[in-house]
Amino acid sequence: MRNAWKEDQHPSFINFISTFLSANSFRLNFVPIAPDFIFNCGGLSVAFIFVTNWDCNNVAPIFNRVKKLKMQFARFYVVITFPAKEQIDSFIQSYFKFGMVIGKPTFVSVQDLEMGFEKIVKIAHSSGVYKQERIGEKLKAERKQLVQGMNFYLKVVTSIPGIDNHDANAVNSCIMRQLLFILVFLFFRVSTQSC
Repeated sequence: MRNAWKEDQHPSFINFISTFLSANSFRLNFVPIAPDFIFNCGGLSVAFIFVTNWDCNNVAPIFNRVKKLKMQFARFYVVITFPAKEQIDSFIQSYFKFGMVIGKPTFVSVQDLEMGFEKIVKIAHSSGVYKQERIGEKLKAERKQLVQGMNFYLKVVTSIPGIDNHDANAVNSCIMRQLLFILVFLFFRVSTQSC
């Protein structure tokens, strides 16, 4: 946790953070860092800016800090508490005014401080699990297998005289729609019978 950020918070909120982290087996250190929080989960560093008080009249420092830090961290999130609708409107206007790109970094809006910190811990933890369990590699392998299956399907169907790739894709699309229709029909049939 960044020292300067800690000094701007109410002591009861810092106590909540400390208790929440220890209950979830995280260690809390106060250090002079650029982001407000850095979590190391599974060998993966995830950085956060946590804006606990959105000042509609002074948004430039927040966005300037975001622009600077998004270049330094591959996994970087900005969590902002918005208790009032006026603050949300101000954020939306400022987001485009300062040239932010959707998803770079990811902005997470929350209604209160505790919810915001819980989101931070969940994002950090899930990022670590993602890396530890090599989910990215599994998804790439699954995608490759699906593409190979589709290529095989296209080869079989296009081997029929007079059918080209476009026709094969149209047949596949039609089959998928019919399967979806059957599944929806069966779902509603089962759900009405159980009532």
